[in-house]
Amino acid sequence: MRRVAVIGAGKIGSTVVDLLVETGDYEALVIDRSAEALGAFAGRAAVTPAGLAIEDPEALAGALAGAFAVVNCAPYHLTTVVARAARAAGAHYLDLTEDVASSRVVRDLAADATTAFIPQCGLAPGFITIAAWDLIKHFDRLHDVRLRVGALPRYPSNALNYNLTWSTDGVINEYCEPCEAIVNGALRETPALEECEEFALDGVTYEAFNTSGGLGTLCLTLDGQVRNLNYKTIRYPGHAAIMKALLNDLNLRNRRDVLKDILENSVPATMQDVVIVFVTVSGMKAGRLMQETYVNKVFAQAVGGEIRSAIQITTAGAICAVLDMLADGTLPATGFIRQEDIPLDAFLANRFGRVYAPESAPFRVAAE
Repeated sequence: MRRVAVIGAGKIGSTVVDLLVETGDYEALVIDRSAEALGAFAGRAAVTPAGLAIEDPEALAGALAGAFAVVNCAPYHLTTVVARAARAAGAHYLDLTEDVASSRVVRDLAADATTAFIPQCGLAPGFITIAAWDLIKHFDRLHDVRLRVGALPRYPSNALNYNLTWSTDGVINEYCEPCEAIVNGALRETPALEECEEFALDGVTYEAFNTSGGLGTLCLTLDGQVRNLNYKTIRYPGHAAIMKALLNDLNLRNRRDVLKDILENSVPATMQDVVIVFVTVSGMKAGRLMQETYVNKVFAQAVGGEIRSAIQITTAGAICAVLDMLADGTLPATGFIRQEDIPLDAFLANRFGRVYAPESAPFRVAAE
């Protein structure tokens, strides 16, 4: 069995552990500073919990010795610490971060690495990039590439039309930080929560607006090759206006700890969610202006006999699929690997990536 260190024992990290260990091909070292979070893994076969302050890079590097790979599910502000520790330990590195600055550091660490560095392996960035790149390859010349993703409650019942399904820190960060885009052929930064649009899918109206980090490395990859490229987060109508009032009018963008406390004590979590993936690409194909669209919905499902939210299984399933493809030689074993380097067909054929297949039944992972 390959030994994988999973950093962070929260919603996503625990799902990653369940998926990997259930196959019988991996054993997990779970690292977290919370004894309560680690308690859920006590006595489990092929799982070793380790209480450790992730902020200590030297101690972390020592704990990672002998690991095949490090799967970083810690908050975004710890990304660079974990990445440096993985490099020091000689382990492959994968993460879920949407933070642009952290991803740039990871790319620099990978420059002369003898192991693989694969950041942004979740839903967005992550699978959305893989799906978009598959469409992009169908065109001779690109015009517009639009990526839209949302993790939404199926039954919203508050003014925000939202329930907490993801990291609160991560949501606040993507609502506050500048967004990368290509506008009329020029690489630009655009403000979060702006350029709100509405669209309908299956009879339901949604809004979508700029948020940070969802494009991953696509801006650099497509610079000079596309007229317009942007990423927006999907919510139900009215959400952006309320968040703008909280962040701007009440100045909570500069008091993120206060906003986090308000959200976590006022907005309930839910396991009844849906993940929506919506990609549209237009451009020239065989002399004609054409458009292709990828649309997918994923709902909460059972993993290992326990119901997991849609955002848990899509995020954990994505990073586990990339890890599996690294382990079986589908992906290179050294250097920086972009999400657009990962073939969609191979991803969907993977035992973990199948959660994204439109015809997928309730998610089960069997040893192969």
